[in-house]
Amino acid sequence: MQRIPAGTVVVVADGAGARVFRNIGDGKTLTLQQQDMLELMNMDDDGPAGSVPTESSGQQINEATFAKQLAIGLNNGALKDEYTHLVLVADPQTLGRMRPLLHKQTQQRMIGEIAKTLTNSPLQDIERALS
Repeated sequence: MQRIPAGTVVVVADGAGARVFRNIGDGKTLTLQQQDMLELMNMDDDGPAGSVPTESSGQQINEATFAKQLAIGLNNGALKDEYTHLVLVADPQTLGRMRPLLHKQTQQRMIGEIAKTLTNSPLQDIERALS
């Protein structure tokens, strides 16, 4: 992966939650600092991302809904100019659900993505995966 500039937002997600980091390094050294922890909210107000097969379990519907909520949050942040660069790390299924929902502004700010489940990994493992 290319060098990650200082100030870059790094989102590490799976279908159940996301950790939001910011690179506080100097642009040469990656130093992530956790900014937020996100989970599925207001399930009754929101539906899942994309079409969901009728035989989907409650957990699958929740994961699709969280992917949609996360994409909407990233879109809102891009449109409000809350970040300049974005790196998205998510399991392949969550990444696949999010991609079609990402606004053009969000896509333009994305400097990398990794299809890997690292949400519950130690910080050092996340930083190593990004190096």
